[in-house]
Amino acid sequence: MTIAERLVQARGNIPRDIVASAVGISLSAISMYENGQRVPRDEIKVKLADYYHTTVQALFFDTDSHDK
Repeated sequence: MTIAERLVQARGNIPRDIVASAVGISLSAISMYENGQRVPRDEIKVKLADYYHTTVQALFFDTDSHDK
């Protein structure tokens, strides 16, 4: 699963504008992250992981490949 796919999955039914506002980024930035056009800076990765109640590792790094 790509970073973009994991971000979309983590967001679920929460509107993008709500997440963007809560994390302090623009709506266009979160759209680009979810479309795979950009990868967030480390500080934004931490904020997104905190917002989604997960870890940076789980959200931004493919842990599935380590289990195989």
